[in-house]
Amino acid sequence: MTAAENNALTSSESDAVVLNHPRPVLRPGTWISAAVVVVLGSMLAHSLVTNESFRWDRVWFFFREVHVIRAVGWTILLTFLAMLIGITLAVTTAIMRQSTNPVLRGVAVAYLWFFRGTPIYTQLVFWGALSALYQHLSLGVPFGPELLTFQTNAVFTPFVAAVLGLGINEGAYLSEIVRSGLGSVDPGQAEAAGALGMSKGQILRRIILPQAMRVIVPPTGNETISMLKTTSLVLAVPFTLDLTFVTNSYASRTYQTIPLLIVAALWYIIITSILMVGQHYLERYYGRGFDSSRPGAGGKRRRLSARQQAILDAHTTKADPFMEVTP
Repeated sequence: MTAAENNALTSSESDAVVLNHPRPVLRPGTWISAAVVVVLGSMLAHSLVTNESFRWDRVWFFFREVHVIRAVGWTILLTFLAMLIGITLAVTTAIMRQSTNPVLRGVAVAYLWFFRGTPIYTQLVFWGALSALYQHLSLGVPFGPELLTFQTNAVFTPFVAAVLGLGINEGAYLSEIVRSGLGSVDPGQAEAAGALGMSKGQILRRIILPQAMRVIVPPTGNETISMLKTTSLVLAVPFTLDLTFVTNSYASRTYQTIPLLIVAALWYIIITSILMVGQHYLERYYGRGFDSSRPGAGGKRRRLSARQQAILDAHTTKADPFMEVTP
């Protein structure tokens, strides 16, 4: 860059318009609302600390009690396995509903109709009573010989029944979420991929699903958090190792109802917070390239490479190197 160009650049920078320093408009309503919230929050905190009926010493004791910790593990395991079954069924039924085969579409619609139309508690009761309905289960030819026979109680334990009941019910709700996500992708992309010679399976795995995840992940995260709390209903199976049942059992034996309720609530809040953090990062990962209103992910400006910074310092380009069009 020549000296004349440097002088011109310096003079243009010195001649730049200097804006006035505007003062923000006073908003007394906002400050009054904030003061009211602070006062109410302080009153709540004071009542939690000074009210001896909460029995925080008992809360701390039961919070780290070994059976409660084990119940937390069972609750997380129930949530994970149920969501795994639910997601598998959801993707399968969503694809079946888009099939040209009327039998597959009918089976998918019947599955959704039944499991979305009956309460989850009722379904869990039936799963728990499966051994009373069928003492033996068999695999073989319909109206023909049985190839494999086994006792229902030996296979469908309370844990298996709870996982299947939660997972199959959840799959019916997640199926609509997956179907809406698949429908959000432009059909022209599937047509273009087909023109390139990709099979339907490759189009689904490489083109449709990666883009649909941006729509699927947020409601699926909410369903996961809801599933965590729905595990408290597995008493209907009955499965008696989850967090709610264990804390209620301690409360009925020790008459410490409030402290045990607080223990259960604290553990649910902790697990939910972890799931929310994971959901945030998943949303940010699958949302890359879709949000053009922000210069970078998470509201932060993207870092420049050394070469980009050198070009920017040379003042030969616009201030924003990420502009799509540079005049």
